[in-house]
Amino acid sequence: MPPRDGHPLSGEMLQGTLDLLILQTLVPGPAHGHTIAYNIEHRSKDVLQVEHGSLYPALHRLENRGWIASFWGTSENNRKARYYRLTTAGRQQLADHTSRWDRLVEAVNRVLRPAED
Repeated sequence: MPPRDGHPLSGEMLQGTLDLLILQTLVPGPAHGHTIAYNIEHRSKDVLQVEHGSLYPALHRLENRGWIASFWGTSENNRKARYYRLTTAGRQQLADHTSRWDRLVEAVNRVLRPAED
């Protein structure tokens, strides 16, 4: 289902949001880049579009930080693919970032939807 206004949010995510979404996507288990992008798009009902030009630099950044680790495997199409898995440090970062995200959303909503006085 396409977004209501017909415009996916491809380059409009807050900095760090893609990292958080990637980490969450890897909670169930390892996945390769195409699957990570698909899962984010599918779970957001196609509102969030993940471009390869954003995804792979984010995966490299997360791997350099030790939050994910990669390994080579075979995809569903019997092709060699690089898979990514969440590390223990990545799980902790996901918990920390999710908590901060929740506080941010609350704060923004207090501004956008002030309580009636």
